[in-house]
Amino acid sequence: CEAALERARWPSGFVCPHCGEGKHSTFLTSGRKYWQCSHCRTQTTLRSGTVFHASKVPLTKWFQAMYLVTQNKNNISALSLKRHIGVSYPAAWRIKHKLLEAMAERESRRILSGFVLADDATLGGVQAGKPGRGSENKALFMAAVELDEDGYPQHVRLDSIEDVKGTTLVNRAATSLNSNVHLVTDGLASFNAAGAAVAQHGVIIVTPRQSSDLEMFRWVNTFISNVKTAIHGTYHHFDFKKYRARYLAEAHYRINRRFELHTLVDRLLWSCARTAPCSESWLRLGVVRNS
Repeated sequence: CEAALERARWPSGFVCPHCGEGKHSTFLTSGRKYWQCSHCRTQTTLRSGTVFHASKVPLTKWFQAMYLVTQNKNNISALSLKRHIGVSYPAAWRIKHKLLEAMAERESRRILSGFVLADDATLGGVQAGKPGRGSENKALFMAAVELDEDGYPQHVRLDSIEDVKGTTLVNRAATSLNSNVHLVTDGLASFNAAGAAVAQHGVIIVTPRQSSDLEMFRWVNTFISNVKTAIHGTYHHFDFKKYRARYLAEAHYRINRRFELHTLVDRLLWSCARTAPCSESWLRLGVVRNS
């Protein structure tokens, strides 16, 4: 596991995280290997500066967790992860959310292009109050699906949004869509503002029907349905509004790599090696960097 992490972090040989130089020396202290830059004298361990920073959990358990998180189609909860890899629940929660953070930061840079279908959706159940978008008990997100020339889905983005105001959707479109896309949405007026940020925007009025009744929206609604089923079927007690960005990122990280399952652990390891350390207090805030 250490050799795999070293290859993922420095595929062309050691690079000093402080000055970028490659010339170095190594030494062992208390059984731990250190790299010392010959230029600036900065000392670095294999885990420091990565998502594994300061973790007392063995890398073997981290690798087990990466395998379980990436290969389980219907997600895996922190409680199940605890049982599988043999750690305490708090440790399993930290591992889970650090891996989700690595996924989220990696996916935050994905830009959809070509022909894109988009729709808004909600997570959570109605306990009381208004149904639909206006419910106080539901958390909003936007789903966008990139289709190829034959109408088959290529890539997906599932992004949390605080509301469906025009300014919110414009900002989300600017960070997730290429300016040359042909965007198709339903008749929600706020999507018109987002449509102004791209080359083409088509609107299909669905009222009084639902978008799920239309063939045009088949793929975007399929992904929304699958994601909601996986999340509700696995995670029974988490704050949708607070943590939805990471859980949605977990879903579309796997969706976008669904044809390359054998590479998922290596890819996630590569992302973890480039994700800055995350303290538990920061993880508890529920925010995602670079989103």
